[in-house]
Amino acid sequence: MNSPLIATSCYSLSMLTLSMPLFLPTSPTLHLLTKSAVKTSFFISTLPLFLLVNENFQTTTISWKWFFISSTTLNFSVQLDPYTIMFTPIALMVSWSIIEYSLWYMHDDPKIRLFFKYLLTFLLAMMLLVSAGNLITLFIGWEGVGIMSYLLIGWYFTRSNAGAAALQAVLYNRIGDIGFLFTIFWLASSFDSLDFNYVFTMNTPTPLIIAFIIAAASKSAQFGLHPWLASAMEGPTPVSALLHSSTMVVAGVFLLIRIHPIIEHNQTALTICLCLGAISTAFAATCALTQNDIKKIIAFSTSSQLGLMIVAIGLNLPFLAFFHISTHAFFKAMLFLCSGTIIHNLGDEQDIRKMGGLQKSLPITTTCITIGSLALMGTPYLAGFFSKDAIVEAINSSNANAWALIITIIATSFTAVYSLRVIYFTSMNFPRFNPTININENNPTSTNPIKRLAIGSIISGWIIYQILIPPSPITLTMPTHMKFSALLVTLLGFLVALDLARISWTMVPTQNPSKSINTSFYPLIIHRLTPSLFLNFSQYTSSHLIDTLWLEKLGPKGIANSQLPPIKMNQDVQHGLIKVYLSILVISLMICLIFLQLV
Repeated sequence: MNSPLIATSCYSLSMLTLSMPLFLPTSPTLHLLTKSAVKTSFFISTLPLFLLVNENFQTTTISWKWFFISSTTLNFSVQLDPYTIMFTPIALMVSWSIIEYSLWYMHDDPKIRLFFKYLLTFLLAMMLLVSAGNLITLFIGWEGVGIMSYLLIGWYFTRSNAGAAALQAVLYNRIGDIGFLFTIFWLASSFDSLDFNYVFTMNTPTPLIIAFIIAAASKSAQFGLHPWLASAMEGPTPVSALLHSSTMVVAGVFLLIRIHPIIEHNQTALTICLCLGAISTAFAATCALTQNDIKKIIAFSTSSQLGLMIVAIGLNLPFLAFFHISTHAFFKAMLFLCSGTIIHNLGDEQDIRKMGGLQKSLPITTTCITIGSLALMGTPYLAGFFSKDAIVEAINSSNANAWALIITIIATSFTAVYSLRVIYFTSMNFPRFNPTININENNPTSTNPIKRLAIGSIISGWIIYQILIPPSPITLTMPTHMKFSALLVTLLGFLVALDLARISWTMVPTQNPSKSINTSFYPLIIHRLTPSLFLNFSQYTSSHLIDTLWLEKLGPKGIANSQLPPIKMNQDVQHGLIKVYLSILVISLMICLIFLQLV
């Protein structure tokens, strides 16, 4: 059997099917066609996955010569390797569920067809990014998800917050794009090639790898470039689900997985990845603890899990980062869709303190929130356990510094705390919302996608664990306390959170720790204090320059001061002494006459 040919044909057919609705932009049923296209594309994309499992199919690259710049040939290159073949069906299944859910969530929107065009273009850009065979193709997909995220986050652009959030996402991503462009220009000028296979054989300098890490940090919302992620919640809930599960935010981690061969022997780059990931996962988990908006809690949990993936890159284990991307896509998309159902039913209420008792009125949604939160915690044998536990075990048994290890373990514990908080405040005890609200989840268009993702959140970890073969030997034996460390800290966090949730349900805390641990200081410093400082300094400088240079030295005052000395000299000469003037005139005339006669 010609496996590469079959895989290439299936992939091409899958992408063609996916893009078909874009050729019918005026169709009144465009949104339904989009759902069918993504669904069909998912089933087609599973065939290369079966080839990967049965025949150990490795890598195929398809290249087209695109254009030339001086001596550099730029190819449009697509690469089908195990990462592409595994991630494509996962992304398509998650997107299929989200797009079907959008049919229910956005059914009242007058521009629903445009919304589905945006979603489809967004997905196509992500597929291009995942299957790119060189950096220029990857950059096209990278910019594609960037601009589509801007359009989708700012969907409700009449709200000033939505417009600001969309602009914020673009501006933060520009920082990473500068790093990415720097690497492309450097590689094109030094190596005359942007193909991965060629770049991996070269000795790349550390600053170049750091530029790649900056690009990944901005796209994957790592510490320092993270505020845009929580702001992106201003978009519709399906956008949040698609953005934070299988697309946009994992693009940065995927870039690092792709370029890992040039990172693996560079200790500086590995240390930066490890420390950046550890700080990000701990800080984002702490932010999630202090939030009351359900979507922002889930958004910060995404940032925390992305930090954990970067930690796996820093440990030289990119396949574990990929494993966590794959499992995380299912339960994170499901958590967002469940939160969307709750928000929709409670009249656009997002504060978890105004929910409660929903296990009776929304049984499917609250059950799936519980499954998703347990998977996020790393509960044994759910999807998150297989990948998350493996990363924590890897950091325990590695030579990583103790500081990175400790804060990663603390972040793992915090995951249990905020996950239980979401479960407790949405599902349990009695309702805290207006009794006149009409609640139902009888529409299969909203519940079926959530059920599919719930099944994925339960079984996907075990399935991917069977398929994904680690490229390097992994530690199989370790002391019991190290093996159980992730589970023990998660259990500890769970029990502490349960106790705190019970107390805070009936009694408002007199000393609220979330007020003293204010994690919003970073956006305040970056978005308010720093610009204010620069603007005030600029105003002070420019006004002083105008006052001292233009007005004092060159302007009206300067001209006046330059004219005063000759005026004063003239005044000294002109004293009004008529006798002296006439005498000077007579003497001058006589001298002239004498001179003329002599001549």
